[in-house]
Amino acid sequence: MTFALASLAGDVMVWVVWVVAALALLGSGFAVVLFSNALYSALSLIVNLASLAILYLLLSAEFVTAAQVLVYAGAVMVMFLFVIGYIGTDARTPWAHGPRIGGVAATVAGLAILGEVIAAVALETNGSLSTAAEITRSFGSPAEIGRLFLSDHLLVFEVTSIILLIGAVGGVILGSGIRRDREEARARAAEREAA
Repeated sequence: MTFALASLAGDVMVWVVWVVAALALLGSGFAVVLFSNALYSALSLIVNLASLAILYLLLSAEFVTAAQVLVYAGAVMVMFLFVIGYIGTDARTPWAHGPRIGGVAATVAGLAILGEVIAAVALETNGSLSTAAEITRSFGSPAEIGRLFLSDHLLVFEVTSIILLIGAVGGVILGSGIRRDREEARARAAEREAA
């Protein structure tokens, strides 16, 4: 009887953690998109990535959880915050007065995700997704993930590192141009005051 109550309490706790993490994931995802200040959006993205790590932990994917926290919530977010700090939050955005392609792209992406959810629910109700995949004991282990990264998915792994490098270099180039514009504006303002 005591074991059954402890098991039930454990199941309830797992559901509570899952619901809180899922709501934090959704709320911080909306905050990333809706905040106009880039710094607040980046901080919301950290909460989003941490909530996703909690969901991975509930799925018993400890290695993916550690990678999520160390790589994405750690290293990549430090790079994001560095670029935001270097450029500044009041920086002019390119194409600010042009067409709102971001809104159109977000709508298309949202509709695509909604279509995928509807298709998955329809396939599950028809019983098409009822066959479970065979998962071996080594599935998700660091050795298996390393083997996949360095053999089957080596090209994708290297392209991702190049894209991150391009992002870092692009941030520095954008930041130097904005700083140069600010210094020129200050110099012009000082000349006007002197005259």
